[in-house]
Amino acid sequence: MAFGLAGIAHGKKALRRTLSGLKEAAMKSTTVPKGYIAVYVGEEEKKRYVVPLSYLNEPAFQELLSMAEEEFGYEHPMGGLTIPCREDVFIDLTSQF
Repeated sequence: MAFGLAGIAHGKKALRRTLSGLKEAAMKSTTVPKGYIAVYVGEEEKKRYVVPLSYLNEPAFQELLSMAEEEFGYEHPMGGLTIPCREDVFIDLTSQF
């Protein structure tokens, strides 16, 4: 019987490591580094991007923000800044900064 209990104890330890790894991964996906902002991009399916705050100084990015304000106001459906443009347009535009 002792060998069965040792296996259970080992299994609990492995599960605890797995769960803590999942919690750590979830925290990483929701945190934004200092100097960056999370934006949600897309017309239908919104994809999350983390971009430098310096993009706020770019006229083209400011135009995207104006579009977002016109469409959503300050009530963003994703709970964050949502930019209503195609994802490929956003990537092309930000790659020029």
